[in-house]
Amino acid sequence: MANILIADDNSDITDVLAAYAAKEGYTPVIAKDGEEAIRLFNSSSPEVVLLDVMMPKIDGYEVCRTIRRNSSVPVILITARGEEFEKVMGLDIGADDYIVKPFSPSEVMARVRAVKRRISASKEQVSANSGKVISIDNLTINLDEYTLSIGGEPITLTKKEIETMWTLAKNPNKVFTRENLLDILWGYDYYGDSRTVDSHIKRLRQKIDVISHPGWSIKTQWGIGYKFEVNDK
Repeated sequence: MANILIADDNSDITDVLAAYAAKEGYTPVIAKDGEEAIRLFNSSSPEVVLLDVMMPKIDGYEVCRTIRRNSSVPVILITARGEEFEKVMGLDIGADDYIVKPFSPSEVMARVRAVKRRISASKEQVSANSGKVISIDNLTINLDEYTLSIGGEPITLTKKEIETMWTLAKNPNKVFTRENLLDILWGYDYYGDSRTVDSHIKRLRQKIDVISHPGWSIKTQWGIGYKFEVNDK
């Protein structure tokens, strides 16, 4: 059976999530703090990670960052705090979903299934685009390698930010509504709202705007959404 890493310092929570995960066919691997979560992630190769944000030693955000340096395994953050900026930060550092306590264990397992469906669909899309590289003016996106460069300079982006740039740049001058992007990038099963897209685009712009790109830009279509605009020279 595939492993699922459950990281939380509350044994009541890990016990119930482990029981539900076992019913789903997973072998639960339990971590009580952030350091143990990283160690067990490296040793157990889990298929999914359920990660509490407020943990001893190393918090869940830093654990997620560490995982994302070398792995794209699905990560679902779990926390007692539900402010919008914290949700966006979690997604921005590479989490695939975000659940706020108190929660239903069955809801958590539903989120796990939904995230795995989205990941599977994403892999199918990447496979369909295998070998393709988008090059527009000084922008190059390689979806096989999940890399992006501007003027030959690599830009460090999250997986979701690369997918956003690919989706927009593959369709120059086409306007995507916020709902379009939410469905394409996060999937129909995602529990967030369109404000997630706005925050995501804001952070993406901050990263790509460090290098001049007069030949193209991500434009806001007010009241509608966003587009990748190729500028006339």
